Amino acid sequence: MSPPRRIFRPAPTPRLWRLPVVVLVTLCAMLASGVGLPPDLMGSAPRQQDWSALAAEVWVVDGDTLRLGDRMVRLTKVDAPERGQACSDAAGRAFDCGAAAAEALSRLVNGRSVVCVVSGRDRFGRGYGQCNAGGVELNAGLVTTGWALAGADAPEMQALEAEARRASRGLWASGFTRPEEWRRRH
Repeated sequence: MSPPRRIFRPAPTPRLWRLPVVVLVTLCAMLASGVGLPPDLMGSAPRQQDWSALAAEVWVVDGDTLRLGDRMVRLTKVDAPERGQACSDAAGRAFDCGAAAAEALSRLVNGRSVVCVVSGRDRFGRGYGQCNAGGVELNAGLVTTGWALAGADAPEMQALEAEARRASRGLWASGFTRPEEWRRRH
């Protein structure tokens, strides 16, 4: 008697195209329904946000930029000199007016917590903000002390700049190149 016959079926060939098709169909369905999209993609993000940081989380990056924890804020309506930008004092001696502007911002912050109203972002991803530290308005404070120039779109700041210029405060006490001109050359 012969042994019983065994019938083996070959293993099915894997259908490699199934997984990518399923993933693609799922993604298309999610996009069509709006699931998985960032909330600000469709314009539902708030136009203004309040960002704040405790005093220990506040760092002065330069004359018009703060780091609040892991967020960067560029002060709106002001333009401070860049670090490394040379200015000259009344005696004609050169100094780093960008570092001096950063020091002026540091004195305004004075180890206090900072609250900023942020509206939009710049090309580097920093938030544009109007900031306060313990009741001191930092944007206007920099212009008032003469360590930042008023933006062209800020008439209230231009009045503060004119007063700082008349009183020869900060940058106005010495010779300097406007920050936007200095950036174009460097």
